[in-house]
Amino acid sequence: MQPKTPPASTAPNDIDVPAEILTADPSWAQLRRCARKTADEEPELAPLLHDFVLSHRTFAQALAARLGIKLACNHSGHTGHLQEVFLEAFSDDPTILHKVRQDLNAVVERDPACDTILTPFLWFKGFQAVTCHRVAHWLWGKNRQHFARHLQSLVSETFAVDIHPAATLGQGLLLDHATGFVVGETAIIEDDVSILHAVTLGGTGKERGDRHPKVRRGVLIGSGAKILGNIEIGEGAKIGAGSVVLESVPPRTTVAGVPATIVGTLDGDAPAFNMDHHLWIPIL
Repeated sequence: MQPKTPPASTAPNDIDVPAEILTADPSWAQLRRCARKTADEEPELAPLLHDFVLSHRTFAQALAARLGIKLACNHSGHTGHLQEVFLEAFSDDPTILHKVRQDLNAVVERDPACDTILTPFLWFKGFQAVTCHRVAHWLWGKNRQHFARHLQSLVSETFAVDIHPAATLGQGLLLDHATGFVVGETAIIEDDVSILHAVTLGGTGKERGDRHPKVRRGVLIGSGAKILGNIEIGEGAKIGAGSVVLESVPPRTTVAGVPATIVGTLDGDAPAFNMDHHLWIPIL
């Protein structure tokens, strides 16, 4: 009996991206290398990697496709329309993609569960939810509030992350695990902040106007923390897991508890980078 001939690969052919595009966008080049390697190692994933990465000419196109398809299950319209909106935002405001690349780098550098740039791009809902918010925020600024709220709702249903489109987010953000993350309308999160799951940046009642927290650069917020009201979390501060923060926190200070109180001060690198959640409560 003659041995059976293995079936031909059903994976689509990938497109070749011009060298000048890859040279100008190292993140895109790295993403494609990781995708090709993964497709070789896991042939069953080759069609998926083709659809989300290897069939696209640019990083923007791939990102729009990934997010559009991810949100499609909760979207009553045509998936392509979502992708068109993402591409419109990326084209109109190039800083969005710059911030997205910084977010990817932050995840790779700070999350020990992340092995390559491909992992958060494909699978991490914290990165994906923040990226979607950046487009919703762009829509809000274009006075397209209804579509911004629609996108916010899709993100909430798909990722269990609820960020008001008007909230302002910096770059280099790590939203780890992400489930249950809630951010109010007038909240501000500056650059290089790391946040765990089930965190709330909310108000304290029915007041209107500027009513949500301002989180400064380099802050680390532990899982389950609730930060409420128009208060400031100073640069390089650390919020202990499960804390309820109702008062402003000085820079480079650790707070914990319900309600949160100061339990220590910080030296060295910003806690957002080292991801050390110890409280270092001094012995009296």
